Amino acid sequence: MINIKDIEKIIKAAGDIVLNADESKMEIDSKQGIGNFVTYYDKKVQSFLREELLKVLPEANFVGEEEELHSEIKEKGYTFIVDPIDGTANFTKRFSVSAVSIALLKDGEPYIGVCLNPYTNELYTAKRGEGAYLNGEKIKVSEKKMSEALIMSGSAPYYPEMRELSLKAFSAFFANCADYRRFGAAVLDLCLVACGKAELFYEVILQPWDYAAGMLIVEEAGGKVSTMKGEKLRFDRPCSILASNNQEDYLKYINNLFIEV
Repeated sequence: MINIKDIEKIIKAAGDIVLNADESKMEIDSKQGIGNFVTYYDKKVQSFLREELLKVLPEANFVGEEEELHSEIKEKGYTFIVDPIDGTANFTKRFSVSAVSIALLKDGEPYIGVCLNPYTNELYTAKRGEGAYLNGEKIKVSEKKMSEALIMSGSAPYYPEMRELSLKAFSAFFANCADYRRFGAAVLDLCLVACGKAELFYEVILQPWDYAAGMLIVEEAGGKVSTMKGEKLRFDRPCSILASNNQEDYLKYINNLFIEV
């Protein structure tokens, strides 16, 4: 059985690749959707993660963002779901809000989640049933209600057809919270909820590699994660996400607003 320390060692080495990136090798290409970029380093980090993770757990499937054809999630057994650089647009701008994200699913459910922001050396980890940690110190969600909440969100930039819905959700939440932030790296937003620096994160459509690790970290920190309809998240296709400190029913603020894609 894999030890979470093995994954921590691998993700730190992947973070070093990000930190030492040579701008002359960025080779920024566009993927489907406005503002959806991939660089030489996204592919380099993913290749490294595939090789190293499958050394320690050879029987696992591997699902990475930068693949033309994605492997299936194992219903029985293990699957790694990896985002080599979550926040690629930030990475290309040297905005320093990007992360390497690794989730290990066991029988189709998150079992281990590890996220590293290499710029700040913040390492978030969680294992099912064992709590969530930031650099080895246990973390938990905040106890603040909506009126005091700092809300994080994505804006589904790769899906133009979802813009109006994103703006409606923003309006519904922002009218009732203390303040709002958007940083462009979903897994780090989830980790901010987990450690109590924010109370809520949502996005109207998001890919599994963007939330698989972060959702477990939030749950193990005492938070709640679902779709924006209150349903269980999926890992075989994109869906919406609502992650909170579980202090009140945040779904009521968008009741009758959200239509699942």
